[in-house]
Amino acid sequence: MPVSGDTLLRMIHAASFEPPEAPRVVGIDDWAWRKGQRYGTIICDLERNRVLDLLPDRNADTVASWLEGHPGIEVIARDRAGVYAEGARRGAPDATQVADRWHLLQNLGEALRLAVGRHRKAVSAAGKAMASEMAGNDDARPEPPVETSPKLDCLRRSRRKQRSELYAEILDLREAGRSPRQIAPRIGMNVRTVERWLAAGGEPEHRRPPARSVLMDPFREYLEKCLQEGQRNGLQLWTEIKRRGFKGSRATVYRWVAARKARPPLVAPQSPWRLPSRRNCAWLLSEDPTSLEAQTERFLHHLHENAPELSIAGELARRFAALIRGDDDAGLEQWIADATNSELASLAAGIGRDIEAVRAAITQPWSTSPVEGQINRLKTIKRQMYGRSGYPLLRSRLLAAA
Repeated sequence: MPVSGDTLLRMIHAASFEPPEAPRVVGIDDWAWRKGQRYGTIICDLERNRVLDLLPDRNADTVASWLEGHPGIEVIARDRAGVYAEGARRGAPDATQVADRWHLLQNLGEALRLAVGRHRKAVSAAGKAMASEMAGNDDARPEPPVETSPKLDCLRRSRRKQRSELYAEILDLREAGRSPRQIAPRIGMNVRTVERWLAAGGEPEHRRPPARSVLMDPFREYLEKCLQEGQRNGLQLWTEIKRRGFKGSRATVYRWVAARKARPPLVAPQSPWRLPSRRNCAWLLSEDPTSLEAQTERFLHHLHENAPELSIAGELARRFAALIRGDDDAGLEQWIADATNSELASLAAGIGRDIEAVRAAITQPWSTSPVEGQINRLKTIKRQMYGRSGYPLLRSRLLAAA
């Protein structure tokens, strides 16, 4: 039976989406109407992994009102946002609030980055000390270029010849009185390309600079050492540096290994010291010192000499990360006391204000990870209807899909 679009919309809006069973464990997170400007709230049943409701804003009053209308909720997993903590306290005062572990580690990383930023001069001084220390250890000769294959050289010559023939044809048409706009469709080129070739007086030479991945920089020394020891399996190398914090893909490591296989070994394979970014420096401070490379250890030694506060912050960061990744909250209060007068004082104060939720994050299995997955689904639906609907239809479609 044919049905109009208006009828379908009317049926969707009239449908009831109440859950068949009262939820016991819920997760709350925000989603963006427009990133950085306007946000809503999504609430999910963590036991059944389904969306319970979509709220139009990110206010404590709205969250509290929803929770009051759904008695029986025992656990509320949320991020560190104060509005959700306040809404949960007012709407479900007897429920256990659980701070999300990923957000806690994110807060830790941001606190460390801010600490490093406050000691920029010390980081720079440590970098200069490393540079002067390595001044006499430069490579005995520069790296030779990667050898190209005969097949690749043949392909390049063929393309260069095609470009030369095209340019000759452009010149012939130009001498015949044709304009660039008339020449372009005849030879299948863009008019701007024709104008650029004529202005340059010849076809361009495509010289692509050698590819270089910044992601590989912190791991080059370790990878070079592995290659010298005969370890040339790209998958195994990627697995090892992934454990050390590498965020890139396997293909990046495969390309890097292939390029090293194609060139002769260096007399002294040692790259010049590159000062780590603020993010990388914070990451190094939080890493286990026993897993670091020799150069990195020396850099951190110089950094700790110039800024002992960062050494303390790194040790505190490792302790806090171990607490969050474990299941024993016995050392949490002592950590807060130790961090109160450190570079992580602001983080410690925030943890102290939310200590019960942080304690629950350590001892309970709940988190907002399933909510993040539902937010990704929400984004897909929102983009399908972009500019053609509002909150009521978006909510109805999401709940109908759940």
